[in-house]
Amino acid sequence: MPAIGYTAQVLALILALYAIVAAVMGARKNRPDLIMSAKNASLGVTIMLTVAVLVMEYLLLTKHYQTEYVAQVTNHDATTFFRIAALWGSQNGSLLFFAWLMSIFTGAVLLNKWGAVKTLIPYVMAVMNFILIFFVGLVVTVANPFAQLSFFPADGNGLNPLLYHWGMVIHPPVLYIGFVAFIVPYAFAMAALFTNQRGDLWMRTTRRWTLVAWLFLSMGLLLGGRWAYDVLGWGGYWGWDAVENAALIPWLVATPFLHSVIIQENRGMMKRWNVGLIILTFALVIEGTFLTRSGVIGSVHTFAQSAIGPLFLGFIGIMFIASLALFVTRWEILESDNELDSVFSREAIFLLNNLFFIGIAFTVWWGTHFPIISEALLGNKIVVGPPFFQKATGPLFAGLVLLMGIAPLMPWRQISSKKLLRQLTIPVAVGVVVAVVLPIFTQIKMKGAVMTFAFVAFTATVTLMEYWRGVNARHRAHGENYLTAMFNLVKRNRRRYGGYFIHFGVLFATIGIVGMEFYQVETQQNVALGESFSISSPFTGRYDLTFEGLKQVPGQPGVENTVGTLQVSHNGRVVDTIEPYREFFVRQQQPMTIPDVHRQGMSELYVIVAGWEPDGQSASFKAYINPMVNWLWFGGIVFVLGTLVAAWPATQTTRQTATAKSRRNVVEVS
Repeated sequence: MPAIGYTAQVLALILALYAIVAAVMGARKNRPDLIMSAKNASLGVTIMLTVAVLVMEYLLLTKHYQTEYVAQVTNHDATTFFRIAALWGSQNGSLLFFAWLMSIFTGAVLLNKWGAVKTLIPYVMAVMNFILIFFVGLVVTVANPFAQLSFFPADGNGLNPLLYHWGMVIHPPVLYIGFVAFIVPYAFAMAALFTNQRGDLWMRTTRRWTLVAWLFLSMGLLLGGRWAYDVLGWGGYWGWDAVENAALIPWLVATPFLHSVIIQENRGMMKRWNVGLIILTFALVIEGTFLTRSGVIGSVHTFAQSAIGPLFLGFIGIMFIASLALFVTRWEILESDNELDSVFSREAIFLLNNLFFIGIAFTVWWGTHFPIISEALLGNKIVVGPPFFQKATGPLFAGLVLLMGIAPLMPWRQISSKKLLRQLTIPVAVGVVVAVVLPIFTQIKMKGAVMTFAFVAFTATVTLMEYWRGVNARHRAHGENYLTAMFNLVKRNRRRYGGYFIHFGVLFATIGIVGMEFYQVETQQNVALGESFSISSPFTGRYDLTFEGLKQVPGQPGVENTVGTLQVSHNGRVVDTIEPYREFFVRQQQPMTIPDVHRQGMSELYVIVAGWEPDGQSASFKAYINPMVNWLWFGGIVFVLGTLVAAWPATQTTRQTATAKSRRNVVEVS
């Protein structure tokens, strides 16, 4: 079976090489038969990598410990669920999984009937297979997951204990899908440049693919934050860790791309900017994969240092330089059709939005890579901590919240100052009222928090007004009740109103982030059996926690669990009993601290066991009050639902209406 798996990888590599040659020759010589052959070869890559993945899963499930990778990531104690998930539990298997997902997107693209863009498909195939060659080449050579040991171990080492959590099992595949799906818009952009395409057809064609990639990348970030909150036991969801940042940076570049393409579609502007953004997004995806696997930056998420680091670096250089060279040589054909008419216009606000996002992305990139840069220039590795990222990016994120509210008020081209002031009256009034009322009547008094909540109120008011205008217009024009009018409004313009729903998700998440960043309270106490300690917050009141004892409870095989029991009293009244615990993985000799929480509305009391005396008569506990944290998770759910609405395929009638409207916009601009 290992030989079958390895042979499938080799065949995939050969087929990818052939597909590139056949696709390019078929396009250059106008040979449809060669193009079809390249397509079949590309689909063959998907089939061969599927075989390799199935073989690896078989080896994991049947405990074939002579396969070195199987011995690294599983053992007799592992359940079937974690055996399956072990495919992406370490470096070599995760690279095979990454390549397989990329081949699935390649196959999915080729199985579509492209019609108007079919002249691009040979070059799309060539670009996709070129990238696949690198990843398949890694698993064939230096990162072969089917490598065999010279003996058959009695048992394996097992997964990293950090991975024994549903969030971490689901998080990598979701994040990988988000990463690899960006190959589609990137490949179409490169194909458009190869063939000297002047229009935005490639961009319109791949819009939904880009939204899918962005959705999965967003969900991957959310799941990663939830895993950190549930498993790492430090009371937070985002530590500005290098690998966390490596996933965030491409998202920060892809998000402005999704906004700026709207400008190109409506005004024929920012063509160069959009191509540059998609090149940068995909380059950052590959670089993020490099950071995770090279070991150049230490992180709880990274794999061990290995020989693939230099190969990744070389591939990034080749890919980025080649893309940049093609971009520069096609500079003239990417000239905008129109110029910016006024700073008081939707396109100007979108451009400012883009600059804020890129500013945050560069700040995070710089802080993440500063240890490497400082070591190269100064000989000392200087690590940049969370305070830098929070202070440098916080004002920019707050500015983005404000811009989310300003953009819908702006029409294309320009708006008179009188009309703008009239539209701003109600949202500004709401924002000002919130800014005045919060410090007087609530515990929210810190200037940064007050300002951000005022921006949230302003933007929420604008977004609600946008929904109301549309619903009321349908109610008056068609006589529909308000609920039906809302449903039909969203159905007929999913992209716009799904986008507003995404904005609501961002606003809800912002409330949770502000609560955590400005008002989190923590304490650590050592208490004897029967003793209590307290923690209080102006948002939740006082909690008294009474230590009722330690106990050993059965866990999963190979894991010893020590559970601390605490009685929770809120403002003098017993409300709950919580049981944080410490897992100890015997084989790996590694502990894991798992918190327990008491929820109060959208806030949480979060407690971990920090240590204990051998006789169990005293123990140390670390407690946090996380105000408003559940707004973050609720916002994430709303965010995902909004993206699904925006990405959901329109009906034929809706598409025809949208096309007619787009044509009218083009005529008006002309």
